[in-house]
Amino acid sequence: MAAEFQESALRELSAADRALFRTFGAGPIRTPPFDHVHHAFETHAARRPDATAVEHLGESLTYAELDARAGLLAEYLIRGGVRPGDHVGLFLTRSISMVVGVLAVLKAGAAYVPQDVSTTPEAHLRHVVRAARIDVVLTTSADAVPGHLASVIAIDTLPGVSTFCRTITADSDVAAVVFTGTSGVRVTHANLCNLLLTAPGSLAVAPGTRVAQLQNIACDLAMWEVLGTLANGGTLVLRGDDAERTARSVDVVIATPGVLVSLDPDACQRIHTVVVAGERCPQALADTWSRRVTFYNACGPAEVTVVNTMQRHEAGTGRLTIGRPVPNTTVYVLDDDLRPCPIGAIGEMWVGGTGVTAGYVGDLDLTALRYRPDPFLGGDHLMFWTRDLGRWTADGELEHHGRTGDQVEVLGYRFELDTVTAALEGAADCERATTLVHDGRLVGFISPRTAAPEVARRTVSQRLPHYCVPTLIVPVDALPTTERGRVDRRALLSRLDGLSPAFRS
Repeated sequence: MAAEFQESALRELSAADRALFRTFGAGPIRTPPFDHVHHAFETHAARRPDATAVEHLGESLTYAELDARAGLLAEYLIRGGVRPGDHVGLFLTRSISMVVGVLAVLKAGAAYVPQDVSTTPEAHLRHVVRAARIDVVLTTSADAVPGHLASVIAIDTLPGVSTFCRTITADSDVAAVVFTGTSGVRVTHANLCNLLLTAPGSLAVAPGTRVAQLQNIACDLAMWEVLGTLANGGTLVLRGDDAERTARSVDVVIATPGVLVSLDPDACQRIHTVVVAGERCPQALADTWSRRVTFYNACGPAEVTVVNTMQRHEAGTGRLTIGRPVPNTTVYVLDDDLRPCPIGAIGEMWVGGTGVTAGYVGDLDLTALRYRPDPFLGGDHLMFWTRDLGRWTADGELEHHGRTGDQVEVLGYRFELDTVTAALEGAADCERATTLVHDGRLVGFISPRTAAPEVARRTVSQRLPHYCVPTLIVPVDALPTTERGRVDRRALLSRLDGLSPAFRS
């Protein structure tokens, strides 16, 4: 069974394409077993209290212990004034306390806002606090979080469990606010349950399954790792400094292709399931891993809940695609006038259904631009403008054909190139700048030629997250322009190709 589309929205398609639009464009209808993701965790804690829930650098907690610690912290937050619908910062580095904090905020009925303080400059933390209207920040005693940002609570310094009785309040709809660049995406419990508790997004995780936690906590993929494991009763294994050492001990890996390429398949014999998302996956990487594991190539921005399409890829069976819509979601390939493209034609991908998130926190204008009424599902449904280009194959899978506009995806994070350009132009000796992606790397061009790349790089690192800092900054006399007066990025790409290999590295 699939979604029912409005006939009036399909009238310009041929009869054959209307039938394929219905067949290809909607994932299967499934009912998740829970409507709040932490309720699924609590059920596993009640059924298998002694099972290991989380491990990190030789330490571990059972489901009962993790549930008790998260309940204690939730009570502390509630007594401190946190209410359903509030946003609580989770500003720390990877640790068991991080996992306790995630669950505690959800138990308190609030939404957590994750940031890794080891890679995020204070200026960006200030922006996150302002934009998400955060009054309380959770951290640990080992993490340096400026006290002037908000009321700061160190999770690992709280009193024992017996100090408080648990009186958890009502749940809220929003579970997390994930920042992609400078915009915070409001991800709901319904969004998460839909991906994490139905196949294929559940990844067959079950009690006894060990899942690696490799991604930065601020990345939307980390929600899949952490909550996808605990909501299905698995064991979450947090990485230390050596990602491959962690990967050798787990069954499931969720990662960007950039992280996966750092792992040796021959050294990770225990892994049986891999899913990649967050950036384009090279066919060779997918082929290598899919020869010995169940391999999924997935695609989707945070605004549609981590991913909205998945393909189970098998080496030697053809071209790598981004697959089909996950359950209860829809994907439309539309032209510039938001009309359906004929099957096989390239257009922009829009996403509808349960995966569509609740918009950007504190930015009604951007929300109105990117989240539009869904004419295909009708009613109150919204669809999201991904700004990805795609086309349907003859057998109903999606091919990704790049992106429109200035939003890019690097290291699993999506952000606007203009944000980086503005930071570059904030350097003392830089008059003009532009930013582009070349061979998967972020590259900045600054002018005049006398501008210092190291000064520009330092300026960006002080203002923006680490993934927004260009790996290469090239000073030029002037930025080339097109006939319409816009920066000629093709000309700049040609200059990059002309640089010596040593300079490009």
